[in-house]
Amino acid sequence: MRKWWPLVAICLGNFILLIDVTIVNVALPRIADTLHADLGTVQWVLDGYAVALAALLLTAGSLADLHGRRRLYLSGLVLFTLASVACGCAPTTGLLIAGRVVQGVGGAAMFATSAALLTHAFHGRDRGVAFGVWGAVNGGAAALGPLLGGVITESVSWRWIFLVNVPIAVVGYAMVTRLITESHGNRGGRVDWAGGLTFTVGVAALTWALIRGGWTDQVTLGLLVVAVLALAAFGVLQARRPDPMLPLALLRNRSFAGLMAGGLVLQGAAFSHLVFTSLWLQHVLHLGPVAAGLAGSMPLSVVAFLTSGLVGRHLHGVAPQLPVTVGLLLVGLGVTLQSVIGASSSWPVLLPGLLVSGLGVGIAMPVLASAPLAVATPRQAGVAGATANTFRQLGFALGVAALGTLFSDRLTALAAAGPQVAFTGALGRIYLVTGIVAALGAVVVAAMVRKPHEATEPERVSAAA
Repeated sequence: MRKWWPLVAICLGNFILLIDVTIVNVALPRIADTLHADLGTVQWVLDGYAVALAALLLTAGSLADLHGRRRLYLSGLVLFTLASVACGCAPTTGLLIAGRVVQGVGGAAMFATSAALLTHAFHGRDRGVAFGVWGAVNGGAAALGPLLGGVITESVSWRWIFLVNVPIAVVGYAMVTRLITESHGNRGGRVDWAGGLTFTVGVAALTWALIRGGWTDQVTLGLLVVAVLALAAFGVLQARRPDPMLPLALLRNRSFAGLMAGGLVLQGAAFSHLVFTSLWLQHVLHLGPVAAGLAGSMPLSVVAFLTSGLVGRHLHGVAPQLPVTVGLLLVGLGVTLQSVIGASSSWPVLLPGLLVSGLGVGIAMPVLASAPLAVATPRQAGVAGATANTFRQLGFALGVAALGTLFSDRLTALAAAGPQVAFTGALGRIYLVTGIVAALGAVVVAAMVRKPHEATEPERVSAAA
């Protein structure tokens, strides 16, 4: 039993950083009421964390290889904990958003290093068991987030969804310090600060533009120009570096690019709309945070978790485009089923669509986690995994931003019909659009992704190392 304590230590940190992606969903109405914030502002409570987490994963991985993975993990855990305290005590929305961004920075340092720490700590069959448990904890965090958020918000205060991280983080820090040894990657490499800066600026500007909306607005157009220029600069920098954060050869691989598109679309289509579903459940149906978490997202999360465990083991050797395409089609069908919502609807109208979407997520997600590593060469396995995580987190951040603008515009257009009609009309629109996007993502994956060649045993050993 003693040999598994390092796994427990890493999983504690991963649990709190990933649960913070979804735990806020059901608390948003209470946060908005307490801090007197509008919809566009509270979106940043979600997106500030998601954007920082996604945009900094590649940079964090480079820093960890150079300065030590355990050191960076512990530094990220400390930063995440301090930011959690700041979020829990924030007197204004601006300070809460700032705390969430800092949380995302710390979370990126932890997320980018946890897999490497497990690889260093476990070997042989134990490594397979460790990664199986680690993956289950990651999925469980997403499933439990809305429910825990609801319980804490309703029984104590929304502030405790952040403050509860502190004791868990303290225990995790003590365990990692005692049980995990230091490891390094490429000590002779250099951190690509310019690449990290341009990528972060580009992603942040794009997200801000999507949240603002108003495509003729000068500020929105300016943000889009900044996003394009920054991301173009990032591409140029990566092409010129001998050791790029994101080798462009990976994205020139049709299968890898298709999988990245699939991960981005799946994460956005399956999860981004849940934020607005929670607003409807609490503002229009007047459900409490716990009931909203149970009705609005738990069916999807539980079915996805169970399906992933039952189906994932049987997908080895299957061409990756098949489960990812099927998964996206099921997500698209599930979200489209939810678009039948009407002014007189209650929460059960969501259930069939959530169950179908959960089935799609459970089928596609294990493949989206493993297939990018199989498509890449063994030498690129680390950066391939980090890139896949980055695209998935970006899918959630950009999805919340884009759907938020669509939701607000539709809400305004239907305001004269009354709040219930306006809310359900806006929800129906974003469900329908999301379903179409998921279906288009399935077409892209089916057209681009192909089964990779089977790696030899030396290649597998090299990739694992």
